[in-house]
Amino acid sequence: MQPHHALPVRLQQIARTLESRFLGKDEVIRLLLIAVVAGEHAVLVGPPGTAKSALIRMFAKLIQAQYFEYLLTRFTEPNEIFGPVDIAAFREGRYKRRIEGMLPEAEIVFLDEVFKSNSAILNALLTLLNERRYSSGGTVLKCPLLSCFGASNEVPSDETLTAIFDRFLLRIRSDNLDAYHFQDLLTKGLQNEVMGITDQPVQPLAAAREIYDLHKISAQRMQFSEEFFSQYKGLVFQIRAEGITLSDRRVVKMLKLFAASAFLDGRTQPDASDFFVLKHTWNNEDQAAILEAIVTPMLEAHYRDHPQARRVGSAGIGIDAIAAEIDRVRQVLTGGGGLSDVQLFSQLKALNEIKAALGASPDPRAPELVQRVDQLLEAAFRSGRFAQL
Repeated sequence: MQPHHALPVRLQQIARTLESRFLGKDEVIRLLLIAVVAGEHAVLVGPPGTAKSALIRMFAKLIQAQYFEYLLTRFTEPNEIFGPVDIAAFREGRYKRRIEGMLPEAEIVFLDEVFKSNSAILNALLTLLNERRYSSGGTVLKCPLLSCFGASNEVPSDETLTAIFDRFLLRIRSDNLDAYHFQDLLTKGLQNEVMGITDQPVQPLAAAREIYDLHKISAQRMQFSEEFFSQYKGLVFQIRAEGITLSDRRVVKMLKLFAASAFLDGRTQPDASDFFVLKHTWNNEDQAAILEAIVTPMLEAHYRDHPQARRVGSAGIGIDAIAAEIDRVRQVLTGGGGLSDVQLFSQLKALNEIKAALGASPDPRAPELVQRVDQLLEAAFRSGRFAQL
């Protein structure tokens, strides 16, 4: 660690370290940091192989903290999570668990496949995640938990899992990368494989005790302007008008996330750029697009008025990689031989992904590349013979 550097600076360094290893995950990384700074929980949802587990593990290594990780199944027993029964105490007629190194003593927790656990695990988790307390043999233990991160391949549909899902204030999609990331994906993926094989040590850049101290003075960071409250009220009403449940409790808790986002940037007060967090409050995945449509205009207006502001997630968009991918698509479309319908569709899909990425890029070269994409799309729709492109 480097204690002489201010905590926000070192947290930003954690973000850069993770961004250098996990391609296209800048916004996910930002949200993990926000969760820890705010003392809230987050769940990553996405198909297998999208770096959910690897990202959380590396994140935990960069923060000096007691760490606990477990893969849950419906056969997982409480003693695997909360500690085995203390046999010596049991012989004396007392029931208690040995919690050393187990979840009740952890500061950062990762529960893989969290929604596959059984009711015995879930019931204990509900209180622990919400109140940071665990009951063992009639004794209520105070738990030092900063944040719990869950991972799942899918959003739970069983109503019995609604309560545990609600404990995760942030719901984060982790998807496969877009086509234009493919070359960088191979390069960084190979680097990560080599580092994993050699088991290279990771130097922590922050400590749990520092974040605990930050939580103690959280009231000082909870400063909001009237303009911010007015904008937030408008967004909440729009979200609710679309039929998306956003309870009063969650509306208040979101303020902690906005303040944490501002802290990471070294700002004393949140501004409209922090509203990006609202995109990750969906209750089912169909709502993600609706939230995106509601929040994006507010974000775009803020960035127009503040062009110097850092746009969350934009750092991971490599303009050179996108330009190279446009050239690759052009070569495919103009090459000899015909394309099947499936091949054509995949190339058009890639172009639309590229155009969306360019729309979010602050790079001054982005508008020129958008024109190139539009020319390809126009020619593709105008003619089925791509030799004319």
